[in-house]
Amino acid sequence: MLDKLYARVLRHAASPHAPLWLAALAFAEASFFPLPPETLLVPMVLAHKDRAWRYAAICTVASVAGGLLGWLIGAMLLDTVAKPIVHFYHAEHTLAALQDKFRQWGVWIILFKGLTPIPYKFVTIASGMAHFAILPFLCASFVTRGLRFVLVAGLLRRFGATVQDFLEHRLPLVTGVFAVLLLGGFLALRYL
Repeated sequence: MLDKLYARVLRHAASPHAPLWLAALAFAEASFFPLPPETLLVPMVLAHKDRAWRYAAICTVASVAGGLLGWLIGAMLLDTVAKPIVHFYHAEHTLAALQDKFRQWGVWIILFKGLTPIPYKFVTIASGMAHFAILPFLCASFVTRGLRFVLVAGLLRRFGATVQDFLEHRLPLVTGVFAVLLLGGFLALRYL
């Protein structure tokens, strides 16, 4: 089943509309959606290694724009939008802790957590809830998200065939490790 899903994702990643889907996924992930942009970025770069930097740039710009929406949700739509999103993920305590950390550590929280598997939407919503200054928020988001996506795209561009071979032969292992990292991100967010 995973092999068929992987083949389907690779076909979509090679389609002419893939960059639009990548931008939509990166935007949504930074504000409300659970899937990370790498879900589409990885197969897109594997399908077209010559476009790796373009795809990383699309992810970065769309993620920062989505982060701005997350910030606005936290700052202006706390009761109507932010709390239901946080409740859906059972992250009320986590978000409150992040909000306190923003007051203490500010831009360092964005820079660090933007590189980790912790869902970025929590960082963006919490920074809006804390009314963290918008310009430093956007600058830090651009740096951390850009670094993350350029690193992924660069590694795939350089080691693409090896990575693709590894994925194709060990897909259940890769998805298991991804699930553990995602769960670890949620746990780190909750307890750090």
